[in-house]
Amino acid sequence: MANTRPQRRRSEAAGDLQERVSDLAPWFQNIDIGHGITTAPDHFLGDYPAFKYRRFKDALPADLSGKSVLDIGCNAGFYAIEMKKRGAARVLGIDSDERYLDQARLASAALGFSDIEFARRDVYDVAALGETFDLVIFMGVLYHLRHPLLALDLIREHVAGDMLLFQTMQQGSDAVLEVPEDHPFHKPGTFDPPDYFDDPAYPKLHFIEREYAHDWTNWWAPNAACSQAMLRAAGFAIEAQPEPEVYLCRIAPVPYREHGPAAVYPSKGARA
Repeated sequence: MANTRPQRRRSEAAGDLQERVSDLAPWFQNIDIGHGITTAPDHFLGDYPAFKYRRFKDALPADLSGKSVLDIGCNAGFYAIEMKKRGAARVLGIDSDERYLDQARLASAALGFSDIEFARRDVYDVAALGETFDLVIFMGVLYHLRHPLLALDLIREHVAGDMLLFQTMQQGSDAVLEVPEDHPFHKPGTFDPPDYFDDPAYPKLHFIEREYAHDWTNWWAPNAACSQAMLRAAGFAIEAQPEPEVYLCRIAPVPYREHGPAAVYPSKGARA
C-alpha cells in the first residue's frame, strides 16, 4: 500500500497556506505562492502585476548579485520578490500599511525568500533609513501622494544610490513638448501669455480633487511630459522607457543644486 502521509502533509500545508492568504484578504497583487495558490485570482486587472512586469522586466539588469534594493510602497512584495530572484544581496520593502506588509512577509516566506526585509515606513521618512541602495523601486505610489515632487526629492537626496525604477499613472497627451530653458512672461512685443502653456504636450500634473476609479487616494495624474520633467527636476536621468508609464533612471546632478536644497526638509530624519 502506498504511503499517503507525504501527500496528506502537503495537502494540509496547502490548506493552512490558503487559510492564511484568505485571512489577509483582500490582496491587490496576485502572486503565485505555490501549492496551486494565487493571492488574488479574481483581480479586476487580471494577473496583476505579473502581466505588467513582463512588459518591462528585460529593461532591468538580469543579475543583481551583490546589489541592494529598496522597494517603496512594496504592497504584497511582488517586486521585492522578483528582485530577490535576480540575486539581489539585500532587499528591503517598505509600506505604510501593516496588512500589506503581513501579506509580503507571507508571500516571500512561502516562496523561500524569508531574508527579504519589510518595514512600516512611508516615502517621506526614507531619510531615517540612513543608507543608499543600488536600485530603488518607486512604482504605483506617486499619484497617491499629496506631495509628489517632495517624495522624488527625498528619494534622490537620501536613498537613491544608482538606479530608479519609476512608474506612475499618466493621463493626457503622450507627446512631449520641448519647452524653453527660461519662460518669458509674455510673447515678445506683447502682453499675451506664451501659447505653450495651452499645448497638451506641455508638462501638466492633473489634480484629482475627489475620487478616481472609486479611490480617494488617487490625487494626481501627470501627462508623459510631466512625469519626465519631474524626474529630471529631482535629479534623475531617464535611460529607458520600456512602456509608457515606466521609466528606468540613473541618478544625475540635481538642477540648481548650487542654490541650495530643493526638498522642503531634505536632511532631516523621521518625523516626530
